[in-house]
Amino acid sequence: MKALIIGNVWPEPVSSAAGTRIMQLLDALQQVGCKVHFACAAGKTPYAENLEALEVCSQEIKLNDASFDAYIKNLQPDLVLFDKFVIEEQFGWRVKEHCPDALRVLETIDLHGLRKGREAALKEGADFSKKYLHNDFAKREIASIYRCDLTLVISEFEMALLQDFFKVPASQLLYLPFMVEAITKDEVKRWKSLKDRKHFVTIGNFRHEPNWLSVRYLKTEIWPHIRKQLPDAEMHVYGSYPAEKHSQLHNPREKFQVLGRAESAHEVIEDSRVLLAPLLTGAGLKGKLLDAMQCGTPAVTTSVGAEGMHGKLPFNGSIADTPEAFAQAAIDLYSNSESWQEAQNNGVEIINTRFQADFWQPVFAERLNHLKENLADYRLHNFTGAMLWHQSLQASKFMSKWIELKNK
Repeated sequence: MKALIIGNVWPEPVSSAAGTRIMQLLDALQQVGCKVHFACAAGKTPYAENLEALEVCSQEIKLNDASFDAYIKNLQPDLVLFDKFVIEEQFGWRVKEHCPDALRVLETIDLHGLRKGREAALKEGADFSKKYLHNDFAKREIASIYRCDLTLVISEFEMALLQDFFKVPASQLLYLPFMVEAITKDEVKRWKSLKDRKHFVTIGNFRHEPNWLSVRYLKTEIWPHIRKQLPDAEMHVYGSYPAEKHSQLHNPREKFQVLGRAESAHEVIEDSRVLLAPLLTGAGLKGKLLDAMQCGTPAVTTSVGAEGMHGKLPFNGSIADTPEAFAQAAIDLYSNSESWQEAQNNGVEIINTRFQADFWQPVFAERLNHLKENLADYRLHNFTGAMLWHQSLQASKFMSKWIELKNK
């Protein structure tokens, strides 16, 4: 099969969990013998992955431009994967028009409607409820899901939400979490012990709003409690693309350091005793918590942060939803070697039980092959998707054509 991934941005696995996720999907497609192409309309940064070195053909494309039509007609992919619903809105109709038999797959990475709903509840100072899911992002996202043949969902919580609340048929969804290698006993032996580590760490792309809200909450509400009991400990905050408001939180006197991009996320996490992720909003799975498990670093997070990460297994640390409880959990984990070791062991079990690439890649491949072989019949059962193609996306199509003419 010839597979095309249309990216929202060029993948930067060193900068974000979203970049890591796209690389995992790219690898999974290559593992089943796909020749993978990657196209993107965003500008490349110095941190973008060298796709050519991975034998992936890359192509710069333009928004609202007929040049993409010529590109897709010439390429004729068997499968097109859209990186988030906004990319499907922009390019989905062009793919359908010029490659009608191509399997259309949507990668959600996280449910934007859920994330935006939680942000709206936080701004209003209210508890999150289902009413906050009635937002424009959710409506657009669900419409995109119906227009595609298959949607990849990274979290079990979001799988349940899509089926129970939004009533999306299970046949249109595939639960596909992070896909990583198992942690071996030899790796565990190489990890630094508690006494060889020091300080707290958090990490995350600052362009992602939940990360910024988390760091601000950590600085103002949680860190003062920790500092009182652990005056020698430091808080190290790493994140790509810090802006002025992020750098303003840097305060060496309070031992709260905003250090910008980490050249290696795993190195700075493995040097630390405990990772803190006091996420107030967000969705999907949290890459920083996966990184912590892979580095043998226990973590403290919120219910939102832990969502979908550990299933019925014990978490690799503590979960707390008030500043006082969060700070105390961090202090206890930092200071108690027995609790720390138990949390580290939990992280190994979570990775090896829930996120092994050797298990999930064949699941992905089997679903793609089944859909490809039965695509015509499958689409006959997706009347809602056919209805949306007939009605709602026509507006996007003709708006795009109008912009294209206007630009000329």
